[in-house]
Amino acid sequence: MEEYAWHLLEPRPEAAGLAAALGLPLPIAQVLANRNILDPAGAERFLRGSLADLHDPFLMTGMAAAVDRIVRAVERGEKILIFGDYDVDGILSMVMLHRALSSMGGQVDYFIPERLKEGYGIKDEHIGVVAERGAKLVISVDCGIKAVGFVRRAKDLGIDVIITDHHLPGPELPDALAVLDPVAPGANYPERNLAGVGVVLKLVQALLARNGRASLLRHYLKLVSIGTIADIAELKGENRIFVKFGLRELDDVANPGLKSLIEVCGLQGKRITEGDVGFRIGPRINAAGRMGHTELAVRLFFATAPDETRALAKRLDELNAARQAMEARIFEQAAERVKAGALAEKYKLLILGSDDWHRGIIGIVASRLKDAFCRPVLLFATADGKAFGSGRSISDVSLIECLDECRQFFLSYGGHPYAVGCTLRCEDLPDLKRALNAAAASRIPDEQLKRKIKIDADLVFSEITTAFLECHAQLDPFGVGNPRPIFLTRGAEVIAPPQSLQGKHTKMLLRRDGRTFEAIGWGQAAWAREIRKGDRLDAAYSLQTSTYLGEERMYLSLEGVRR
Repeated sequence: MEEYAWHLLEPRPEAAGLAAALGLPLPIAQVLANRNILDPAGAERFLRGSLADLHDPFLMTGMAAAVDRIVRAVERGEKILIFGDYDVDGILSMVMLHRALSSMGGQVDYFIPERLKEGYGIKDEHIGVVAERGAKLVISVDCGIKAVGFVRRAKDLGIDVIITDHHLPGPELPDALAVLDPVAPGANYPERNLAGVGVVLKLVQALLARNGRASLLRHYLKLVSIGTIADIAELKGENRIFVKFGLRELDDVANPGLKSLIEVCGLQGKRITEGDVGFRIGPRINAAGRMGHTELAVRLFFATAPDETRALAKRLDELNAARQAMEARIFEQAAERVKAGALAEKYKLLILGSDDWHRGIIGIVASRLKDAFCRPVLLFATADGKAFGSGRSISDVSLIECLDECRQFFLSYGGHPYAVGCTLRCEDLPDLKRALNAAAASRIPDEQLKRKIKIDADLVFSEITTAFLECHAQLDPFGVGNPRPIFLTRGAEVIAPPQSLQGKHTKMLLRRDGRTFEAIGWGQAAWAREIRKGDRLDAAYSLQTSTYLGEERMYLSLEGVRR
């Protein structure tokens, strides 16, 4: 019945102090301490932080120079070209900055390369696009930190470049007018985990402050919250504030395109959660870029006519459905190869490729395989003598560091610890596999590849009071860096025969300390056969809510049970 190792985190001594200082239940304080939030002031900001807690954007190296140059460009009527990326983060970064610069009176244009034709990032040859558009200032969003050659060519033509990015740089920084990247050497910014939209928001914040319009910042939070969640950025610090307040702003949407997208997702009139963004809104925007139609997503956010926005949102929905079907096929093929070759038993990093796989889909398949086999995955789609890779990693394993060790094989590569992309010649793929497998074998301890349930704290049912749930709600939004807490209740009694839900899930009633709660094991159909009324179970679970007939109620989402 139990497939996972249970790891109950040791209580941190700081938890008692947090509980006393902030009036929190001890289990909630333990959750905070488990996330390394150890002092009352930091915990107060985490639980009850506001927009006033955002850092001064001018703390970021290069910000003052970037703002000065943008203001001059607007005053002189110079063409400003925003160079974006084709994923949610890149598209919304471009839309946000375009809106901000246009509101200042800027002459703004944009360019986003087509994923399947041009690949990721700014290429040296893209200087031709800038010259053709007549731009005097180029601002990159969610890309550009490795565009050394492009910036050099731009300077030769008298074109200034401002880089805004959040990816790790290469050995050499572009010699741009300004580089805004919190992970670049010398960035000196206290928040290193911003997504591309987060870096752009800091630029917008600085521009608004310079123009005495700081109060308008909240209008950009809707898009930055979507981009931050979709890019799987850590939900701590400023990212947490962006998402927390951005989700609230999504209750009242004015942009016609975003409104139509929310409608097609079935979220109209509902409280939109981080899960809704991650699994409904984000994938539909991403589908445009993945399927080679980025311009459809861009047009959605610039369109104003309701008929047009509804048609565009419907088209994105159709593209997402096509993406899901293709994803399912590729996942089935890849998973069968892993099982047939016992690859998960042989390797700490799974590397697979095919000339029949879609370049825009393999990243999301890699994410599913990573979850299925509990190890990092790098998938390749091959075409025209090149292998185009996309990888995803498990927590605590930095895939980008493995790629760094093998950089000699790549024509280009980049990304984050948990998501990477790369391109190389097909002839180099066998050598890369050997080198990456060696890097993974030396870098990844066996312990990190074991499935675990990380339990935050013991909890008895009598502690789950209204006051407790109110404090628990303050931990939201959940995501990377702040996972939904998992609690452990020991010896709960199953008081009725478990029920099978749709042949896939199991629902049961658990009682302990005179309190009874509904509990659901998602994807655990076998539990309905294995568990009997009267069984005493240790249950590891998170607290979730569901809405039925307009009424919201709490239930236990079971991560694991054992006798």
